[in-house]
Amino acid sequence: MLTGGEVAALVAAVVWAVLATFMCVALVKLIKLINAATAVVSELGDRTPPLLEDVASTVERTNSSLERVEEITANVQATSEDVSTMTALTRSVVTGPLVRVASFTYAVRRVMGQRRALAVVRSRRRKENR
Repeated sequence: MLTGGEVAALVAAVVWAVLATFMCVALVKLIKLINAATAVVSELGDRTPPLLEDVASTVERTNSSLERVEEITANVQATSEDVSTMTALTRSVVTGPLVRVASFTYAVRRVMGQRRALAVVRSRRRKENR
C-alpha cells in the first residue's frame, strides 16, 4: 500500500500532468491565433497599396472637378455682374424717359382738366349774362 506522502505525490503529479496538458493545448491555440493574425496583417498589407492608389486617383479626379466648378462659378459671377450692369444701364435709359412721359401726361391731364373747368365756368357766366 501507498503511504500518505506517496498518495499526495501521485495526486500532485497527476495535477501537474493535467495542467501541463492544458497549457500545451492553450499554447497550440495561441500559436494558431498568432499565425492567423499574421496572415490577416500580411493580406491587409497586400491590399492596402491598390486601395491607396484608388484613393489617390479619386482625389485627383475630385480636384479636377473642383477646378472646373471654380471656373464655372467664376463665369457665373462674371455673367451676374454683366447682367447687373445691363440692368442698371437699362433702368437708367428707360426710367428717365418713362418718368418724363409720365410727368408730361400728368401735366397734360391736369391742364386739360383745368381747361374743362374753365370752360364750364365761362359757359355758366355766359348763361348768367344773357
